[in-house]
Amino acid sequence: MTSKQILVVDDEVGIRELLAEILFDEGYQVHLAENAEQARTFRHEHEPDLVLLDIWMPDTDGVTLLKEWVEQDLLTMPVVMMSGHGTIETAVEATRIGAVNFLEKPIALKKLMDTITKAIQSGESKALAMKADAQNQYALADGLSLPLDLPLREAREHFDSLYFDYHLRKEVGNVTRVAEKVGLERTHLYRKLKQLGIKFNKKGDE
Repeated sequence: MTSKQILVVDDEVGIRELLAEILFDEGYQVHLAENAEQARTFRHEHEPDLVLLDIWMPDTDGVTLLKEWVEQDLLTMPVVMMSGHGTIETAVEATRIGAVNFLEKPIALKKLMDTITKAIQSGESKALAMKADAQNQYALADGLSLPLDLPLREAREHFDSLYFDYHLRKEVGNVTRVAEKVGLERTHLYRKLKQLGIKFNKKGDE
């Protein structure tokens, strides 16, 4: 049984209750909002693992709410839009804004569960990536404080090691991409890495 939390935002009570029953039976924790205002309040207090967001709602529609979350840096969870007939273009626009997918009503059960599973997995992958990059930034900051106490030549070498190691990690060891990123010719970069004693894999570049 999973304990993932899903927020269902839909103004139609029948759809909210049906989705709540299905998702609860699948082991999810389900929270319901009948309009954008309730969804806003919930999001400010909690971070669900997934949001199922209806496009057409009174007062504020789903796309507008999605834009708000993007602008306020609150779109930290995957959002799947739900749309009735004739709103597919709007749903596609929502995916451009930041939604991970959209479901057309009436929603088939298998399609619903497949979409939710993939969306939650993609959200977890993104969170992990944001965590690897933050760790890289901290490591770089810690390393930079050390060269300041070294003689200039040693400090430069230390900085170069940190700099190239950071970019290799960021590009998952792809020297070609690192060369493009840092503005060096690839063979020159190979020599520089050897000089600094930084290990790299040429095969990963092919």
